[in-house]
Amino acid sequence: MRRQQYREAVWMLCAILLCLSDWSAAQISYSVSEEVDKGTVVGNLVKDLNINAQQLEERGFRIVSGYSKKYFEANLRTGALFVNERIDREELCPNSPKCSLNIEGLLSHPMNIYRIEVIIIDINDNAPSFLEQIHVFNISESSSSGERYPLPIAQDADTGSNSVKTYKLSPNEHFSIDVSSGEHGVSAELVLQKALDREKQPIIKLTLTAVDGGKPAKSGTMQILVNVIDVNDNTPAFSKSLYKVRVRENVPISTTILKLNATDLDEGPHSDIRYSLMKRGNVNSAGKFTVIPESGEIIVNAKLDYEESNAYELRVQATDQGASPRSGYSKVLVEVIDVNDNAPEISITSLMSPVKESAEIGTVVALVTVTDKDGGQNGLLSCKIKDSVPFTLKSNYKNYYSLTVGGLLDREIVSEYNVTITATDEGSPPLYSTAVITVQISDINDNTPRFPEANINIYVRENSKVGDIITRTTAEDADATENAKLTYSLMDNYPKDFPISTFVNINSE
Repeated sequence: MRRQQYREAVWMLCAILLCLSDWSAAQISYSVSEEVDKGTVVGNLVKDLNINAQQLEERGFRIVSGYSKKYFEANLRTGALFVNERIDREELCPNSPKCSLNIEGLLSHPMNIYRIEVIIIDINDNAPSFLEQIHVFNISESSSSGERYPLPIAQDADTGSNSVKTYKLSPNEHFSIDVSSGEHGVSAELVLQKALDREKQPIIKLTLTAVDGGKPAKSGTMQILVNVIDVNDNTPAFSKSLYKVRVRENVPISTTILKLNATDLDEGPHSDIRYSLMKRGNVNSAGKFTVIPESGEIIVNAKLDYEESNAYELRVQATDQGASPRSGYSKVLVEVIDVNDNAPEISITSLMSPVKESAEIGTVVALVTVTDKDGGQNGLLSCKIKDSVPFTLKSNYKNYYSLTVGGLLDREIVSEYNVTITATDEGSPPLYSTAVITVQISDINDNTPRFPEANINIYVRENSKVGDIITRTTAEDADATENAKLTYSLMDNYPKDFPISTFVNINSE
């Protein structure tokens, strides 16, 4: 009857733990600005997670994450989640419109897991800057009003409204600026408004200012030099205003990916074209590609990495070799195709070892996080346990898992398990990685001492001296340490008026 009541209590406790586990897997979200002071409170865990403040200390609440720095910590007395390390959004999430840190709150006895997302809000702590201090345009004095010349683009490590918002040009009588917004950000073109006259003004100096959208706004400047050159009345023209090319990220260096084609209606040196790449604000493009000046072939100059950047926008220039060179411009959009070149990574946190052999099914042993730097199909993951062991992997949230007890444990049969976890992506061919978790099983007192024989027959001479040893016996216990330490005693089955202790004694050790 007692065993039945015990089983019913165990099943009821398992049901409660499962309900708590499902509830604990929910995710809460906070937000905090980058660069805030250490100690800044992000949120109240007691209120938002509906936890009794007293339980935080009693159950050893702690914050864990897979990051190298512990950016957040919890006050166990008040339940406040606060900033513990300096947060630099541009260091954590370069070139990303959204930046968030995913951490976990853990309560022990029983184990509860709380997913916490902290969104890092960008502040305007970076000013726009140009790769060049001076940019030179060679513009013929015969150029017509309305002709356009793409201006260098500034870069800003900030994102959203704090990134580059507009461009301004210093006041002058010959040029205006046309600012436009597109998929790849804000760009500007220099527009000729009034005809040039080299004999009056051979060099025009302008200042280009990039302004971001922060409050207050920050800005950066560069100098534009316009060399007004003599008549070469035809500008090289590309066959396309935009070239698109798709390249696998594992393409060998020196591979030709595109051949530009520009023509010039002039003759002789005025139609002899040289190709070049313009320096731009997209630092990811720097050094990745080069162009052969004579042929217009664009070749890969450095290893491409889809995980670093999945697209590059190049500005190409075709310049003739006349006495007064003229240049035509076009764009090249290079799309990098992902290949499965990154194996999954397995991270083990909060390993609870040793585990009691009486641990119930569903008890959390460790937290497992699986990531893959590849994207698309190559970044889809599956995770499983290799071989047959009394443990299971439970999916908590996306690529987060809990290693839990999945069967009955018996230390006397197996005292240690090496649990091998395999993570495999869905690339072609698929890549995989493994991690081994060593789980020690701790003993409980679940075995009864046993004698080698059920009955021991002893013959004693009636004239034996007091203190003589008449026999020795030894019992064994399958348990370990204190659970296996034995003491011996005699059970007196004789009548009270004739106790056995009056004539036989046993050493308890």
